[in-house]
Amino acid sequence: MITPHWATEAEVPPIQPDAGYWQSLLVEDDPDPQFRTYCHLFADRRPWQRGCIDELFREIADYKVAGLLITDTRMRRIYHPYDGGADVFLTTPQERDRTRDRHTDWLSNHLSGL
Repeated sequence: MITPHWATEAEVPPIQPDAGYWQSLLVEDDPDPQFRTYCHLFADRRPWQRGCIDELFREIADYKVAGLLITDTRMRRIYHPYDGGADVFLTTPQERDRTRDRHTDWLSNHLSGL
């Protein structure tokens, strides 16, 4: 799992006690340091167990957590839940189509499925 922390300082904040610091990205390189934006990324590896991230899903749905990315260990597949649904990034169009066909109840009622 990858969680972001947005800040105006390059210094990494000690806010993720269960997750290790991974990297920081300079997102907005404004000449005025007050308006520079950094995204500090923290990574946490958890063995999969049914229900192990249910509490996180509840926090996302309740607007308490945002930006969480759930990936496989090689970061080839990404699940990005947010308060109104989720995005799923897969490796190939074929994998996308199989997942879509297997989980039609995940899709929007809109004709495009989005």
